[in-house]
Amino acid sequence: MAEAIKQDDINRAVWAACDTFRGTVSADIYKDYVLTLLFLKYISDVWQDHYDGYRKQYGDTPELIAELMRSERFVLPEGARFYAMLDRRHEPGNGERIDKALHAIEDANIGKLRDVFQDISFNSNKLGEEKQKNDLLRHLLEDFAKPELNMRPSRIGNLDVIGNAYEFLIKNFASDAGRKAGEFYTPPEVSALMAGIMDMAEGEEACDPACGSGSLLMKCGQRVQAKHGSKKYALYGQESIGSTWALAKMNMFLHGEDNHRIEWGDTIRNPKLLDSENSLKHFDVVVANPPFSLDKWGHDTAEHDRFGRFRRGLPPRTKADYAFILHMVETIKPRTGRMAVVVPHGVLFRGGSEGAIRRKLIEENLLDTVIGLPEKLFYGTGIPAAILILRKAKADRSVLFIDASREFKSGKNQNQLTDGNIRKIVETYHARASAPKYAHLAAPEEIAGNDFNLNIPRYVDTFEKEPEIDLVAVRAQRLRLKAELEELEGKMDGYLKELGY
Repeated sequence: MAEAIKQDDINRAVWAACDTFRGTVSADIYKDYVLTLLFLKYISDVWQDHYDGYRKQYGDTPELIAELMRSERFVLPEGARFYAMLDRRHEPGNGERIDKALHAIEDANIGKLRDVFQDISFNSNKLGEEKQKNDLLRHLLEDFAKPELNMRPSRIGNLDVIGNAYEFLIKNFASDAGRKAGEFYTPPEVSALMAGIMDMAEGEEACDPACGSGSLLMKCGQRVQAKHGSKKYALYGQESIGSTWALAKMNMFLHGEDNHRIEWGDTIRNPKLLDSENSLKHFDVVVANPPFSLDKWGHDTAEHDRFGRFRRGLPPRTKADYAFILHMVETIKPRTGRMAVVVPHGVLFRGGSEGAIRRKLIEENLLDTVIGLPEKLFYGTGIPAAILILRKAKADRSVLFIDASREFKSGKNQNQLTDGNIRKIVETYHARASAPKYAHLAAPEEIAGNDFNLNIPRYVDTFEKEPEIDLVAVRAQRLRLKAELEELEGKMDGYLKELGY
């Protein structure tokens, strides 16, 4: 390549594109427009790069080139490419033209992009009246036409800079989005920790039943790529919010994760990841960061769930935490199946139906590890959370407790797990042994003796004993200081007398 491609330059360019909207449209609205246009620019650049390559190779042979272009990863109809809209950006109707282009691309790639653009309209009055909207979109098209955002494969090669830029945008939108952020993004350090513990192997299948933008799920796949240099795995997910589901689909494609199946719908009320017999599909790895203590999750119909997910008990009407956990348990494979789920600490000790469910999961020897995380790790909430690891085939009946609540790098608004913090947790998990003030391997009798309460301080003693105070030495020091003070006061009196006071 003629030039070095720097991720930071691309990240700055895509973040600068957001300046078009700032002060005019709120971030939770304009994020969808920026992310969608980044996707459109990327597939347009790839298409154009391949088209130009064929023309150089085969000359002016339109029929042959058209036939070759039909086998592209994405088919782009005439007039639906980014540059067609860029050429007409000074004309009225930018919003309508972009919408028509997206629908044409969706129709031409229905197997991959069905319904992906249905929740986004560039012709919406959310962007203001027609003149303002047209100007905003003209500026946005020009922002993405900058040289830094030339995404042609002949320029960027095999670098994952576009997928990384997409993740960069999602992370920054999440940090600005307050409570809504938890709907679509898990901090990358937490995703890396969960992927490291799950340690997905070549040929395995992973699922996230509350997948948001798909970042946590892709971290599991990237683990296989890093360890085996292979993409021999499959990713599955389900997301209830339509616009977030669309983000996940685009995110997958931008990272080259074509072997995925992401469904749109409510996992608890209507799970869509089913097998050929219309039963819940089973996976080797299941990971999730579901919404904490979700209200109105489908309690009324859960008792008659046709998949039998709630046979261990019915979670409370106003807290869906165990509804997600029980769903995940039912979808892990009998021998290789393992799962990691982020939960609020209340899941560890609340009583009632949750206590009964927790007891059954422990007695069935499904609970493997409880990891306490620091506070302020997650976007939209400052409370500390925990990760539960469950396995279908455990080697012993004990439960490992890890207190990593003090393992973090402090930030202004958000704390972070460092690489060292993550490595320590993962190594402790695999060692499966007690460590002073950090980890404790609890026998089933100990947990039963605590009435199946999993509150981490019951098992990991982090108490730091105060050093003993030598009262004799303290008294001697006090007398010495008192004598020095009297001497100083005597000298001060002398100075004052000399001065005539």
